[in-house]
Amino acid sequence: MIDSSESDPVWSQIRRDAQQIIEQEPVLASQVQEIVLDRASLEEVIAYRLAGKLTFLSHWEYHLEHVFLEAMEADPSIGRAIRADIRAIHHRDPACLNAITPVLYYKGFKAICCHRVSHWLWRHHRRQLALHLQSLTSEFFAVDIHPAARIGSGILLDHATGFVAGETSRIADHVSILHAVTLGGTGKVSGDRHPKIDRGVLIGTGAKILGNIRVGEGARIGANSVVLEDVPPHVTVAGVPARVVSENEVESPADAMDHILHPAEEPLG
Repeated sequence: MIDSSESDPVWSQIRRDAQQIIEQEPVLASQVQEIVLDRASLEEVIAYRLAGKLTFLSHWEYHLEHVFLEAMEADPSIGRAIRADIRAIHHRDPACLNAITPVLYYKGFKAICCHRVSHWLWRHHRRQLALHLQSLTSEFFAVDIHPAARIGSGILLDHATGFVAGETSRIADHVSILHAVTLGGTGKVSGDRHPKIDRGVLIGTGAKILGNIRVGEGARIGANSVVLEDVPPHVTVAGVPARVVSENEVESPADAMDHILHPAEEPLG
């Protein structure tokens, strides 16, 4: 686990943000003190915050704080991914005021954190607890990610409501996804049956990507598109069913966060 020294700039910045909130809004002082400043590391903050949220559904969920800490202590890559997510959100989301905002308020960030732990449980053959955590995350955050799905770091899950990712879904690093997106199957096919999303992809609101298909690096998926075939790298697809409408001018649409289709790009029909 990474300590609270200056070698952990994300944690140091979150502590500074917490102090600023206390100075600017004293009514939140006790809450911010308890959630952030009373903790020794970002991992402790995440474990405490998530367990507290999920306790809303059941009075005995506080045991999850220990589960979160166990996973993050055993696998430091979880903490590194969480820090990369915070940096990505702050960089890409103009509504994100500072580094502490996702930790306190963003359910997409919290849902991905929950998934990172449920995935660790799944890989360590603690599958009933992994599924239990998936169920709680779905009920509380309205985000349903199978514990076996693999998700990279530097992820922005913006707004998050209605996001679904199936068991064999794969999401690479530095991907941005809006709400109501489905990475789903096409029926009762077993085995490897869900989408693979490569680095730098931007997926617009309401897009449905179905089947064991690949969305290439730096691609962009238009809002409400239905994608049923592989998407080449560095193109924009849109429509129902989706088709290629342009080549992308930017290397990483996930960073640019430009969802607008220009008139020449609009799909026919």
